[in-house]
Amino acid sequence: MTEEPRHPWLTSEIEQLCEAMRSMRSVDELERFLRDLCTVGELETLAHRWQVAQYLDEGDSYQEVAQKTGASTTTVTRVAQWLKRGEGGYRLALDRLHRRRPSKSR
Repeated sequence: MTEEPRHPWLTSEIEQLCEAMRSMRSVDELERFLRDLCTVGELETLAHRWQVAQYLDEGDSYQEVAQKTGASTTTVTRVAQWLKRGEGGYRLALDRLHRRRPSKSR
């Protein structure tokens, strides 16, 4: 069985970063690690993309998401493309969070 080729973005440095994140034992530890690792602007950008993904997953239109979040339609489109055809990370996180929360009426 042949192994799939590695994605060019998945460098050994990124793998090491993922391992460091995985080693965090609580949300508090992860928050502290991310704050030391990232600037406030970088964290806000990540949180903003996550918010866009959540609204898209709820079925909001691109325009609605842009209005609710203040994101550009380019950002909304980019997040939507990764949500649909990315590595599956958004989907995995969204599905896991939906299992933890009571479903809200849409």
